[in-house]
Amino acid sequence: MYIEQLELVHYRNYDGLKVEFDNNVNVILGENAQGKTNVMESIYVLAMAKSHRTSNDKDLIQWDSDYAKIKGRVMKHHGSLPLELMISKKGKKAKLNHLEQSKLSQYIGHMNVVMFAPEDLHLVKGSPQVRRRFIDMEIGQISAVYLHDSSLYQKILRQRNHYLKQLQSRKQHDRTMLDVFTDQFVESAAKIIHRRFQFIKLLQQWAEPIHAGISRGLETLEVVYKPSISVTEEDDFQTIEQAFRGKFEDLRDREIDRGVTLIGPHRDDLQFLVNGHDVQTFGSQGQQRTTALSIKLAEIELIHAEIGEYPILLLDDVLSELDDYRQSHLLNTIQGKVQTFVTTTSVEGIDHQTLKEATTFVVEKGSMIRQI
Repeated sequence: MYIEQLELVHYRNYDGLKVEFDNNVNVILGENAQGKTNVMESIYVLAMAKSHRTSNDKDLIQWDSDYAKIKGRVMKHHGSLPLELMISKKGKKAKLNHLEQSKLSQYIGHMNVVMFAPEDLHLVKGSPQVRRRFIDMEIGQISAVYLHDSSLYQKILRQRNHYLKQLQSRKQHDRTMLDVFTDQFVESAAKIIHRRFQFIKLLQQWAEPIHAGISRGLETLEVVYKPSISVTEEDDFQTIEQAFRGKFEDLRDREIDRGVTLIGPHRDDLQFLVNGHDVQTFGSQGQQRTTALSIKLAEIELIHAEIGEYPILLLDDVLSELDDYRQSHLLNTIQGKVQTFVTTTSVEGIDHQTLKEATTFVVEKGSMIRQI
């Protein structure tokens, strides 16, 4: 798949922008703080209905405006698909093929993107929250059911935490109601964990050979899902449910004392092992970067395997973070099969045929011009 056309209205520093892209590689040149990343972000937001940079949608709306609008036309195997996302202080409205969608979960997944930015190095060395977000965003792109289940889980978690706080402060005393919330929570949490195990197994299958290739066969990458309860990928849904119930029995008094749910998918983590050692703790910066690159390239192949189309790749100011060898490996991998967007202040020093043949745009103060 590829995005043919992008239109922005009152988005960040763009009052209005309408641009058509090449279906292969598009390089977006410009000095810092001119709007390069805003274009990349808008493509990501059009696909995912949320930003990778901020959790506050109001940040996306141009100063002094009441709304922001992103429109795009995506080419897929079955033809052209118009997408539209309206962001206002009241919320978001999404349209597929000019028809408004009642739920964002019905919208997400029709355009697939993989973002690789300098902050994605935090996937390896950052907090567990970063890795949980990565898992949820990526599974959500290929599974509308997971999006629904994840949204339901967050709702039940909020309700259960609220009730635990009321028990903690003695505003409530009925522990039977806590059991009701726990039953709902256990079923929802088990679904999430079961699906995450399946996803990580697929990710491992793609990431291991990619990492071996980048490291010239010297390193073996293992991706391990670390749930907050003692279950494994071999366990079925019912076994995971039982493990939760047993753990909640043990934790009941402690949870009431603290007023918060102490186990569940919201407490889980991912671990990356290179040659059996935790990369976050023992890996060099080079190994951490290779691991992050391997995971991103694996994402591309995983999405292609699941939906039959390659996602759109967004490389936001990341080439300068990689050495020549990793740059070449990345560009060789995507050459000719993935529509790619590259932002950079300069292409000097990046000697690769892919960029020499790319369509180039120059961004300056919220305007974008195609170079001839």
